[in-house]
Amino acid sequence: MTASVSNQSGAPVALFISDLHLQAAHPRTTQVFLDFLQEQAKRAQQLYLLGDLFEYWAGDDDLETPYNREIAEAIRQVSDSGVQVFWIAGNRDFLVGDGFAQAAGLTMLPDPSVITVGGQRLAIAHGDAQCTDDLAYMEFRAQVRQPQWQAQFLALPLAQRKAIIAGVRKESQEEQRHKTMEIMDVNPAAIDALFDSTATATLIHGHTHRPARHLSGAGETARTRYVLPDWEYDVKAQRGGWIAIDADGVIRRFGHDGQQLAD
Repeated sequence: MTASVSNQSGAPVALFISDLHLQAAHPRTTQVFLDFLQEQAKRAQQLYLLGDLFEYWAGDDDLETPYNREIAEAIRQVSDSGVQVFWIAGNRDFLVGDGFAQAAGLTMLPDPSVITVGGQRLAIAHGDAQCTDDLAYMEFRAQVRQPQWQAQFLALPLAQRKAIIAGVRKESQEEQRHKTMEIMDVNPAAIDALFDSTATATLIHGHTHRPARHLSGAGETARTRYVLPDWEYDVKAQRGGWIAIDADGVIRRFGHDGQQLAD
């Protein structure tokens, strides 16, 4: 999907966030997100949610849970105010479907997608598909992204699905203790392949929780990769932030305190 928009009153054209891992057990992170929607997102024309908005998503029937309903309604308020909201699924919430999309008033995008913001054409993705060195995860990802697997899983009772997810998360946390950061990071060749397949020179993604701006090449072959931060405000070492693009295509990074970061 490709979309072009213009700026209004000096506000950013588009905002990008990912990896909030929202859950009722993290009330401060939740409140910061709700404040972000009111104070930042409503000033933009587009909001891109690039995966792992939730700690986990067991299926759209979990919208009946008050916490999940609150988040969906908060996003819907942004959409109803005139902001276009877009979603790319993450590794924690790939089971989000049409029910959530309708409740939140957002448009679901494929991973990756190519968009045009402020005259700049760029690629967006969650980022987990490029972590190709983590062979065990890539095998798991290929399985759970199959429509047949998802249909069978979603046919299970909600309580059973949540129990299975809890077990998988526990196993994943244990496995990560034995994996290096390099294995869990994106693979350079996979990133190059993504740039090539999308014919773009700018990429924004999340997933790795390693926020940065990466430059490669020079001149006509120059490429820039922006990595979004994860959000965590319920611990002393707070993390968070977003990326903004203005009408001139200028990309700016903001930290957990809302201050612009120097690149």
